Amino acid sequence: MDSSTNSLDDVSADSSAEFPDRASMMEVRLQAQEDEITLLKSSLADALRRLRIHDQVLQLLKQQVIAVNPGAARVLSQACCSDCSTSSRKLSSSSASDGIRHTATRVRRNSEKLGNPERQRKRLDKKAASSANLLTRSPSLENRAKELIASAGSPGSRRGTYSQGQSIKMFIRGRPITMYIPSNIQNYDELKMEPPSERLELDWVYGYRGRDGRANLYFLPTGEAVYFIACVIVLYHINNRTQRHYRKHTDCVRCLTLHPDKVRVASGQTAGVDKDGKPLQLCVYIWDSTTLVTLQQIGPGTFQRGVGSVAFSFADAGSFLCVIDDSNDHMLSLWDCTKGTKHAEIKSTNEAVFAVEFNPRDSTNIITCGKSHVYFWTLSGGQLTKKQGIFGKYKKPKFIQCFVFSLTGDVLTGDSEGNIMTWGKSAADIKTLGKGAKETYQIMRQTKAHEGSVFTLCTLQGGGLLSGGGKDRKIIRWSADLAPERECEIPEKFGAVRTIAATDEEELLVGTTRNAILRGTFSDGFVAIVQGHVDEMWGLATHPSQNIFLTCGHDRQVCLWNTEEHKLDWCITLEEYGLCADFCPNGSVVSVGLSTGRWMVLDLLTREVVSESTDGNEQLSVMRYSPDGSFLAVGSHDNFIYIYSVTESGRRYTRFGKCNGHSSFITHLDWSKDGKYIMSNSGDYEILYWDIAAGCKLLRNRFESKDREWASYTCVLGFHVMGVWLEGSDGTDINALCRSHNEKMVAVADDFCKVHLFQYPCPKLKAPSHKYEGHGSHVTNVCFTHSDSHLLSIGGKDTCILQWKVIGGGVGNSHERLASASSTSTSSPEPATS
Repeated sequence: MDSSTNSLDDVSADSSAEFPDRASMMEVRLQAQEDEITLLKSSLADALRRLRIHDQVLQLLKQQVIAVNPGAARVLSQACCSDCSTSSRKLSSSSASDGIRHTATRVRRNSEKLGNPERQRKRLDKKAASSANLLTRSPSLENRAKELIASAGSPGSRRGTYSQGQSIKMFIRGRPITMYIPSNIQNYDELKMEPPSERLELDWVYGYRGRDGRANLYFLPTGEAVYFIACVIVLYHINNRTQRHYRKHTDCVRCLTLHPDKVRVASGQTAGVDKDGKPLQLCVYIWDSTTLVTLQQIGPGTFQRGVGSVAFSFADAGSFLCVIDDSNDHMLSLWDCTKGTKHAEIKSTNEAVFAVEFNPRDSTNIITCGKSHVYFWTLSGGQLTKKQGIFGKYKKPKFIQCFVFSLTGDVLTGDSEGNIMTWGKSAADIKTLGKGAKETYQIMRQTKAHEGSVFTLCTLQGGGLLSGGGKDRKIIRWSADLAPERECEIPEKFGAVRTIAATDEEELLVGTTRNAILRGTFSDGFVAIVQGHVDEMWGLATHPSQNIFLTCGHDRQVCLWNTEEHKLDWCITLEEYGLCADFCPNGSVVSVGLSTGRWMVLDLLTREVVSESTDGNEQLSVMRYSPDGSFLAVGSHDNFIYIYSVTESGRRYTRFGKCNGHSSFITHLDWSKDGKYIMSNSGDYEILYWDIAAGCKLLRNRFESKDREWASYTCVLGFHVMGVWLEGSDGTDINALCRSHNEKMVAVADDFCKVHLFQYPCPKLKAPSHKYEGHGSHVTNVCFTHSDSHLLSIGGKDTCILQWKVIGGGVGNSHERLASASSTSTSSPEPATS
């Protein structure tokens, strides 16, 4: 029975392993087909462009002939029509210049056959008037005609010109998006894009990875707590309330450990993948916590998927480092820290491994624990051998969560049954196992400690023990012989105890499963010194005049943060999760859009709900007040934008109208500076403009909005931010962007864990930028503070908030720089197709 079950599990594992490969191959084939379609569209557009040039030359010749002889209109029109059909056939095999020469010859020949000049001119004027009337009666036809004329260029970013101005075309996933060039740009082709003079410097990190981390909180002799979240390892000075950051990691940090000298730190990370989905090489970093200098890179390219656990040896002053990776076999390897060479390696288990430690008295003995196991390893002659812990008469728990070494040399484990097991060596059972049987590790004692799991154990200098519980949220202090001495319970809002670090015999640091770090004692209780979200965040808004910002996310928490004091001011929990937010311009209230179509307005001082409403039954994606605060626009996934008039200082809302015209869900929107118009983006890469003052009317002629000034710029699609898109982007690569209030720079949140800083405006593809790492997941939103002194960025699954300080900066506003660049720059390569 067992063998058949194992074989079925193996087959299931093999098939599940093959599935990603098949899916990957299908994705590659699909991408190749899409590339082929794009290439065909490019060829077609190029042919249309050449035809357009040909038609323009004909029109010019026509005007010249009519100027000489007004009666040439009719014959010339016939010649043009005949020549157009001839030229369209010839373009497939000859160049545009040959067609032009052919046209000139036909024009000269037909100009000799002119009839009654006055009658022909009247007939031509009548037809022109009829065509003009048709376009006037049908604005959509007029708009479409302009777009067809303007889009006769290639599918890159070549200019398309028509009678009223110029346009640029870019493609996202094969869909053409036309951008109209503002009037103050004289020569788009000669625009030169440069990175902004401003730069970002990481100022503060909000949050802690406690929900799934283990043994990831240590206290340094410098008075700093060291922990991690996303790709950043934070060194937080508890008394001074300052932070330093180790930022060598390129993906989410998974583990860290402290060297016996209390200075060096080893840390490991998830492997991660690049933009093409290829796994990146990873290593374990050993670095100096005083200088933040990287001392060694252990095993680059050796570990698979990620590094789950690391530990320094103690008996030999930290000469060896033990590493367990996240491969299927959870490879256990020993490394010589002085040479950086591998000393031994072995497969540990195909079950999850939670912890690894050296015996502090003997570096040849190593213990690992995890799902359904505790292994005792011995190093001899460069080879590792293991013995499994025997539970005997005791119930075998599903998880061995943690372990420590007691002062007597025993091993104490905490498990998912809430027990602390005391393990010791037992003599070989010769009667049962026969001659040659070896000693084993068995349970000597079982102590019931907590209700639910024992997540962490921590030894004290005097021989005492601390244990942290899961379900009961208790911290218990035990004597050396495991007699309970003191206990306390942490507040429910912080979750269960994840890890404990003792600063001295009294004061403790406690990491919790709801991503908080607490500081306190058994006598005085515990207070939070680090807090964060516990699930994906999307909503971010900065106050219009104060140094505070608000976040909301899938954990149903709405949090108000202070950027100066680097702390959480308040936090409330909602019934549904929040996805978007915006402060009223007067700064007294903030609106939050929820996942059910409901939205509410909160008073910042009392935290009370002063107004609420529901628009549709789908999630809301954007909330945006008009510059003067008289209107609120609510963008929904039901494809509508709901407009509300705002009175009583942001406390009363009345439905004003609804913008109906998008064919997909609303993603971003911005108000014009005069508060009369809205620019909006949708999920199908559409850019629409709305006249709110005229009753939420859709502006059919998008060309008319090319010179309009916007109070904010968060729309990811638009002429002024076209350059933020990378070549080959699929339309979802950029989650959010935000223009600074001084209109000098634009920050971008992308799907590849990066924050970019571009010059604003940024109207040319492949524009240079400053790129910043730190997030370990897709960056969902970015926003500048009211004074542009800082930028806030929030992550998705990494639940991390990064506060960046803006340093440097030049002079002049965006309009001056753009006009100057278009008139004085020498040349710039033509933007490529997106």
